[in-house]
Amino acid sequence: MPFKIIKKDKKTKARLGILTTPHGTVQTPSYVFVGTYGQFRHLTPSDIKRTESQLIIANTFHLWEQALKNKKPKKGKLDTFLTQKLGVAMPTMTDSGGFQVLSLAFGDKNRVGKFMTDSAKVDATYKRSRIRITRKGVHFKFNDQKLFLGPELSMKIQRAIGADIIFAFDHITSPLDDFKYNEKALALTDKWALICLKEHERISRLRERSGEPRQELFGIVQGGIYPKLRKKSAKYIGSLPFDGFGIGGSYTKKQISKMLKWVIPYLPEEKPRHLLGVGKVADVFEAIENGIDTFDCVIPTREARHGRLYTRHGHMDIRKGKYIGDKKTIEKDCGCFTCSSKIHRSEIRALVKNADRELNAQGQRWCLLHNMWFFNNFLNEIRASLARGSYQRYKKNFLKKFTS
Repeated sequence: MPFKIIKKDKKTKARLGILTTPHGTVQTPSYVFVGTYGQFRHLTPSDIKRTESQLIIANTFHLWEQALKNKKPKKGKLDTFLTQKLGVAMPTMTDSGGFQVLSLAFGDKNRVGKFMTDSAKVDATYKRSRIRITRKGVHFKFNDQKLFLGPELSMKIQRAIGADIIFAFDHITSPLDDFKYNEKALALTDKWALICLKEHERISRLRERSGEPRQELFGIVQGGIYPKLRKKSAKYIGSLPFDGFGIGGSYTKKQISKMLKWVIPYLPEEKPRHLLGVGKVADVFEAIENGIDTFDCVIPTREARHGRLYTRHGHMDIRKGKYIGDKKTIEKDCGCFTCSSKIHRSEIRALVKNADRELNAQGQRWCLLHNMWFFNNFLNEIRASLARGSYQRYKKNFLKKFTS
């Protein structure tokens, strides 16, 4: 994948770049929006364009059955299963399905997920009661079906989905897992990385013969909250012929910057780096100044559907009673389609609070259009500050106004 670094920040590890894919170029650093099922509920293809989004990531686990049953798309602008689902010919990613394995494993144990509170402590008594991990992959039950997902199948599903960038299947761990468990998990991630590379090359030859563009494969760095393991993973995965690298796993919010400082020095400078599942405003700054090029998160879309909107001054819960009769737009001088259409806060509130599904969906649409545009514009301003050499000043001024 052609990835070109345009400029490096003098005071941090931040960098401006251009990522070229078969479906267009991506100016980096860039926010990547999560279209779990290859779509954004309540948004049309025209709406997606209005948000000025550059890159979308879809979920391999949730598209699994559809993608394998789908007939090969005809050549044209919407030439893959995923671009057909989106209705937009734009750069796309898919995850490997590994994170869903963690979610299923700990679904019955206090909702263990990607992030834990900073007071979380290692607890080796937590067991993966819903899944069985073997050297070949993971056995589990979902919707009363016995299923198996491993590196070969993950590559097959991701080929069928047709994203421009795909990820190697990895063994993600929880913040509750101890050093010993993370060490074993890392050994499996390394083994699966080699299988994914081999399978990817086989699939790439098939794609080439059928006239399909090559998908770019990113390796995943794991290692939990342990610097020794993170560095070991970065060194090994970074030495393999991946097209780029994803940094995954679970950790507390305060550990993001530390973890990136352990990892980034061991990844090839000339290849793109993606941070999986991170995207709050403060985390965006941390990621970028530690050398991350792209990052995905559900926050802008998930919170929009619940009426939580982002402005330069922080969050706004449009459902609150104080917005009844409020004739202002969400944010003054905002360039999003919602604000440009002069939709009042009171109108949005009434729609979001409405019990009628169609009216409620319209309210969610206005919120989605705003939040997605807000984060894209936020990243556009960050890129502009990097180009000017004024990133630190921009960050200081932004956080002075923004209250989380």
